[in-house]
Amino acid sequence: MNKIKNSINEPGSFRDPSGFLFYRDSHIYRQINIIYKEDYNMLMDSGLYRALTDSSLLITHEEVDVSGPGPGKAYKIIRPEAIPFISYPYEWCFEQLKDAALTTFKIQKTAMDFGMTLKDSSVYNIQFLRGRPVFIDTLSFEKYHEGSPWVAYRQSCQHFLAPLALMCYSDIRLNQLFRIYMDGIPLDLASILLPSSTNFNPSLLSHIHLHAKGQKHYAGKTINMKSHKMSRMSFMGLIDNLESTIARLNHRTKATEWGDYYEDTNYPPEAIEHKKEIVASFLDSAGPGIVWDLGANDGSFSRIASSRSLYTISFDIDPIAVGKNYFQSKKNGEENILPLFLDLTNPSPGIGWKNDERSSLLKRGPAETAFALALIHHLAISNNLPLIKIADFFSLVCNNLIIEFVPKDDSQVQRLLSTREDIFPDYTRAAFEEDFGKYFKIENIEKIKGSRRTMYLMKKRVRII
Repeated sequence: MNKIKNSINEPGSFRDPSGFLFYRDSHIYRQINIIYKEDYNMLMDSGLYRALTDSSLLITHEEVDVSGPGPGKAYKIIRPEAIPFISYPYEWCFEQLKDAALTTFKIQKTAMDFGMTLKDSSVYNIQFLRGRPVFIDTLSFEKYHEGSPWVAYRQSCQHFLAPLALMCYSDIRLNQLFRIYMDGIPLDLASILLPSSTNFNPSLLSHIHLHAKGQKHYAGKTINMKSHKMSRMSFMGLIDNLESTIARLNHRTKATEWGDYYEDTNYPPEAIEHKKEIVASFLDSAGPGIVWDLGANDGSFSRIASSRSLYTISFDIDPIAVGKNYFQSKKNGEENILPLFLDLTNPSPGIGWKNDERSSLLKRGPAETAFALALIHHLAISNNLPLIKIADFFSLVCNNLIIEFVPKDDSQVQRLLSTREDIFPDYTRAAFEEDFGKYFKIENIEKIKGSRRTMYLMKKRVRII
């Protein structure tokens, strides 16, 4: 075997004794420990791996002839296909979380056809690749034993059903609870937050409300799981019921501030077209690499990048806009765009063990190019962020910046100022160029025809420490 030196273990991959992920240069590897030998061989030899990968439900991998960080425990080393950008459920819209759930249940049912089952049902086992959810944990499969209950049932309820039900019946923003409860929404909390009318839904009554009471009743008590038998028919019936319950959930779309931004804007049609031409030209000058569109709304400008085969993360603060973007990407079969929720004033932090199990937004960057279109006035005026602070932040997330300056006499800025005192004397184009010039070199400037706005292409300066 070729020895791998200076490998770095993936901080979020240490809880499973079956194996772990680690990095070497630009590649990611997974060590499969000897303890998982029989299950891994069954996954590969039974035909399940082939069935799942052929259906794009499971990430592909290749076995490689290298040594991992724990050679004494290693059975095999595999190199899984790389995911361009790792995202988390608190960054997904309702439809993404729902698709992740239905994908997990489809995988579980397929596994049963090959005599295997999922030993866990973590939402973090799903990522988005080529526009669709895919299962990434090769070590989650184990042999099914007749009569055994589904050990992943509780996790399925906490990671999928409870948050989806809360988003559907209470508030679409409640998937943000994942930032507090990393191992899924506690069922007793979900039961409290759900409206009392959900007690009349037999599936929600069983899987959430009564399940929560059962957890409370048995808390601290020793339970012999071997004495709890479940026939294969009951096992499959449970999965079918969870799957159909989630399939029927649909959130009630409410009007949001930015959900219909491009239907309520001060851009005349010729200005929008000219802006698109400028973005395309600047993007071609910036060169290839991952693009982050910060404040993408429905993704109209993100698609300028994704249509050039540039992998594009299409961020927005509005969950309805993110949902529309995701729906459009699915409808069009787009493989290079990933819509995600992001509040730039409170971006995803590092959470979990040592605040490192789930990476912060900054740790997952930088992008090669970032878009900041029709955004800076919201950060500076709505959120009282000094221009120098905004410039500093953008210098951390990208190497190239395509940014739009919206002056104070623009009607959208005037609308923001109509409900508050103008305490922003430094919000000027000259101050913008000066502050951003400390972090970026301005490569190009172009006025948008038919508007008061100006577009800039900037390249990050090399800092000398």
